Amino acid sequence: MRFDAPPPGEELNLGEVTEPRAAASLILLRDSDGGPEVLLVERNPEQRFMGGAWVFPGGALHAEDASHAGAAVRELAEEAGIALPSDAELVPFSRWITPAEVKVRFDTWFFVARSPAGARAIPDGAECVDAQWLRPADALAAHRRDQLMLVFPTIKHLEQLRKFETVAGALDAARGRTVEPVQPRVVVRDGAAELLLPGEPGYDDA
Repeated sequence: MRFDAPPPGEELNLGEVTEPRAAASLILLRDSDGGPEVLLVERNPEQRFMGGAWVFPGGALHAEDASHAGAAVRELAEEAGIALPSDAELVPFSRWITPAEVKVRFDTWFFVARSPAGARAIPDGAECVDAQWLRPADALAAHRRDQLMLVFPTIKHLEQLRKFETVAGALDAARGRTVEPVQPRVVVRDGAAELLLPGEPGYDDA
């Protein structure tokens, strides 16, 4: 993936590598007639970090968080006004670490969960200003039309989620996954930055 400038708050780092902060994010899914829909929230455009981007609810761990899963549940309630029941199943889906070449870095665990029936997303109005339930393929299509700002990790997760036909299928697949950390790298070529994933040509030479 190439870009002329990184998203807001993701400036390239030319100095010492920043230690990533522990974070958690929740991929909340619900079934629809056209397949699973995922909850995306729009970050306040006035925020320096990823302002205007549509993301899964999430954020850095707080001192009171007992676990990554607990932080994901808290962030969902704070940003989207949705409270998960105490017996809700959160399944680890992935772990992404921000490239070392970026200033603001996170080490984020992504969890997948089923939405409570009838849950209505109500953005907090400060950190997040809007929310939508979208099929992953529709969110990606809107991004290609420049109607929805998506960042690299969100795009890659949506690309994986679009293959599932039901929420149950997504949860079953997540239960069978072995979560390995993914850390992209940033390479600047011809004045534009390029994000490379492990295994892609040039990653090990970056």
